[in-house]
Amino acid sequence: MMTTTNAIRKLEGMGIALEVRTYEPDEDDLSAGRAAAELDLDPGRVFKTLVARCDGRDVVLACIPGPEELDLKRLAAAIGRKKAEMVHLSEVRPLTGYVRGGVSPVGARKDYPLVLDESALAYDRICVSAGSRGVQMLLAPADLQRATGAKVARIARERTAM
Repeated sequence: MMTTTNAIRKLEGMGIALEVRTYEPDEDDLSAGRAAAELDLDPGRVFKTLVARCDGRDVVLACIPGPEELDLKRLAAAIGRKKAEMVHLSEVRPLTGYVRGGVSPVGARKDYPLVLDESALAYDRICVSAGSRGVQMLLAPADLQRATGAKVARIARERTAM
């Protein structure tokens, strides 16, 4: 399994301390919840990175706790836009260079704005994708913010029952 990725190289090149952890990915369950279970971490500490488009044009990355869902209105407001929508799955790789289940908040093809959910600040370290399925990295939220220029805002909400 590849354990050196563009995201890891970028962070290490900036002198940011991180811990890389790996697990065997399951193509049928690429969720942050599974990553948390495999890595024996609190699910609220494992953040997923989602790709959205605001006002029909501006791509933005949103990093939220695995058990929660993205509040698109809050995301749009956080970057001063009127509305946000998730990009279609077929657009994720061309836009970011990452595949579903391996989108990292660091090292995408372009430097898209990143909004990090404020709940990250409750942890000394959070876990995010390192840019490959089954490869995660733990780092301080402040270091992630510094590396990406992330804006911190409340953009997540509890998952609603289906």
